[in-house]
Amino acid sequence: MSEEYATTDQSIDPAGNGQTSDRESPSAPQGPARPKATPAPTTPSMASTPPGPATAPPAAPASQAVREATAAGADEAAKAAGASAEPGRPAAVPLLEPREGVPPVVVDVPGLERVIEAFAAGSGPVAVDAERASGYRYGQRAYLIQLRRAGAGTALIDPIALPDLSGLDAALEDAEMVLHAANQDLPCLAEVGLVPRRLFDTELAGRLLGYPRVGLGSMVENILGFVLEKGHSAADWSTRPLPEDWLRYAALDVELLVELRDELDARLRAAGKLEWALEEFAAILATPPRAPRPDPWRRTSGIHRVRNRRALAVVREVWETRDRIAQERDLSPGRVLQDAAIVELALNTPKNTAELQALPALRNRGARRHQSAWLRAVSRARALPDRALPEANLPGDGPPPAHRWAERDPEAAKRLTAARAVVSALADEHTMPSENLLQPDFVRRLAWTPPEECTTEAIRSALLTLGARAWQVGLVAKPLAKALQRVECERDR
Repeated sequence: MSEEYATTDQSIDPAGNGQTSDRESPSAPQGPARPKATPAPTTPSMASTPPGPATAPPAAPASQAVREATAAGADEAAKAAGASAEPGRPAAVPLLEPREGVPPVVVDVPGLERVIEAFAAGSGPVAVDAERASGYRYGQRAYLIQLRRAGAGTALIDPIALPDLSGLDAALEDAEMVLHAANQDLPCLAEVGLVPRRLFDTELAGRLLGYPRVGLGSMVENILGFVLEKGHSAADWSTRPLPEDWLRYAALDVELLVELRDELDARLRAAGKLEWALEEFAAILATPPRAPRPDPWRRTSGIHRVRNRRALAVVREVWETRDRIAQERDLSPGRVLQDAAIVELALNTPKNTAELQALPALRNRGARRHQSAWLRAVSRARALPDRALPEANLPGDGPPPAHRWAERDPEAAKRLTAARAVVSALADEHTMPSENLLQPDFVRRLAWTPPEECTTEAIRSALLTLGARAWQVGLVAKPLAKALQRVECERDR
């Protein structure tokens, strides 16, 4: 391990950090640590074998209880997932140490070349995860990347020291990458040149199987019978050097990801949902990067309290000033100035330092550090001519909010109610969240602007145009057509 990383823990203040944990598992044991599970031997043949108690059969790819749950079918497994462990399974075992120990962080080109060689020689899917510094640093870049593959073990890579991982990407060109909640990590992985060609998303697989809790910790516990360590998901991963226990946490994130993938694959097959999942994974990879939002300042929390265009101009000017400062200082915008303070500035438009400092949200040291910049922003907004003020609302490219439909278009409101009922019933029938069966936005758009004739083929074509997957359309097109036809019949009576 490099000298930079060989350190003890450091305390942090995660307040204001917007990063969520994939590990949260309310049923995970608390209090003193239990005895450590004995790691499996470090050999290529064991690289895809989950660690377990010393009495566990060393060659078993998963516990007997997991296999029994798979054979019982995905629906039964999904119901069991609501409990802390599936029926018949021994109590979950805390997983406190990676089976080969915590690897040193790779920070130089020779180390990266060794990783590339090892992972190119490995076999099977590659578990991938990334740690960001959401709520601490500007943007969503990765500050640590974790990988694991059979025959190669685990690698921890510092993407700040090694910002170009295209060589590793080329070595893994034919490999399936396994991620949990892939949409969270794919953008920051792409920034350093890691772009999966094939994907298995364990969180999305859990949703399609109907698991009520799909965080990584919950799924590893309920499906594989191990409890992952919690506590560092909201840490400032831009910290250098990274503490040893943070690195252990990061390594454990990929320790059982391939084993989890294998169990979910078996359960998807048993439930007849594997092809659905493959379509979803392919759609994630095919989705282009999201275009920047127009007027991102309009997403300021609490902006609904700002009711006139002049005050909106203050929000815009202060937001843009904050964003510039945050970029320059590489800080999360909320650590420069909270949204609540922006709204207070817009509602009160202080004219001098005394008025600004009297505002409750501007009394902390961080907000006052740039108080002259906030005053200049407010002054610029106050001086704008009326023609330069922002509009109160931007025209949308979709239907209005659903709660306004009954007043604006009662027939559309009836169609929406009918369509939602169909999707909800089908989702229950197939044991998955309704939003995974069909995106709510597609339902709203179809109900607001239906085809001239609500035939099954017309609904099918409309949904495919919106971007629904073939498996989704195959399940919902005919029932939706019948529901919308009934609404039309009732209208014509």
